[in-house]
Amino acid sequence: MPLVRISLMEGKSADYRRKIGDVVHQAMVETINCPPQDRFQVIHEHAKGNFLYAPVYLDILHTDDLVMIQITLNEGRTVELKKALYKAIAEGLQKAIGLKPQDAFISLVEVRKENWSFGNGVAQYAP
Repeated sequence: MPLVRISLMEGKSADYRRKIGDVVHQAMVETINCPPQDRFQVIHEHAKGNFLYAPVYLDILHTDDLVMIQITLNEGRTVELKKALYKAIAEGLQKAIGLKPQDAFISLVEVRKENWSFGNGVAQYAP
């Protein structure tokens, strides 16, 4: 049930953007047990003036190719699973679109299961 928000600077092709979404989804399926049919993603393109980032942070160099990925998901995954997810996304993006691993910025937002409604005004996973 993750909700994925992918942000990048405008100017990349639809195919490039689709590949990012594909990689992120596949990594979630393979590392954190996301069901294959559970794909909810929004891809945002931003003008250069509206896409701000630190060129260097924690000795990591970022370029205008930076992709910011925010994944909202249920709480409870181990640190090991999260690390596996980060690695799978960074390596997958490098392979699929040639993105440098340092340009894969990933943030997880963990929520409780009752914080989701998939439609009909119902909290499907609430106790």
